[in-house]
Amino acid sequence: MVNIRDLDPSASPLDYYGSELRRLREAAGLKQGQLGGCIFCTASLIGQIETAKKVPTRDFSERVDAALGTDGVFSRLVGLVLKSQLPTWFQAYAEMEARAAYISTYQCQLVYGLLQTEEYARALLGVDHPGKREELVAARMERQRILERQQPPALWVVVGEAVLHQEVGDRDVMRGQLARLLEFRDHPWVQVQVLPYSIGQHTGMMGSFTLLRFDDDPDLFYAESYDAGHMTANSQVIRERSVGYARLQSCALSTEGSAKLIARVMEERYGHRTAPDGRTVA
Repeated sequence: MVNIRDLDPSASPLDYYGSELRRLREAAGLKQGQLGGCIFCTASLIGQIETAKKVPTRDFSERVDAALGTDGVFSRLVGLVLKSQLPTWFQAYAEMEARAAYISTYQCQLVYGLLQTEEYARALLGVDHPGKREELVAARMERQRILERQQPPALWVVVGEAVLHQEVGDRDVMRGQLARLLEFRDHPWVQVQVLPYSIGQHTGMMGSFTLLRFDDDPDLFYAESYDAGHMTANSQVIRERSVGYARLQSCALSTEGSAKLIARVMEERYGHRTAPDGRTVA
């Protein structure tokens, strides 16, 4: 096992978290197993986090703070740790997303990250990154915390109807994901619209994109490819895509009509749960 004393706390947020956990645990006079017993986990897990071999979760961090009386130190640190697990090219966008006052996004293939369930995200992220899946899922769930703030951003999501039919994970995962979308029907700051197949050609056919609006900074346009994100404040791009987004909104079903379509697809396509033996059950 790597000796924690050989780690450089300044190397990464994860290394700093691990070194602080070791330091404060020892200051409290606790062995790894004793701390594990206090927070209902194994000594091995404590050791893996202290040696930066495993990424802590927010729940773990909150329990450590309570056990060690560290006044929220680890609950604050874990946000930085989880953000550092995001792909490098995505981190700049995640930072701007967290600062935005208004987010409007069109998604033609997937549910927008801020609205994904943990199971949906796990199925997606396990395709290309099976070795880092849990870390990436935790980072995505952490990213969603902006919707729980006292003053969350206003979020308007337009999804192509294909998103509802593209089965990610399995039927149960999709049923849970569509149910999650329906939870936002009466949300004061989140609106979901579906762009139906019947619209035909439309201004979003070049792909998904997002517009971020801020209280004191210029608007931003964001789109991504397979392994890179493109973000710009170019006024002409912002103008064109803002008009394009307004057209998508006008072509999409109303929020009430969208909820009805989501509920219908959920029942007709994913209405039966899968039993452990593979049978479909009501």
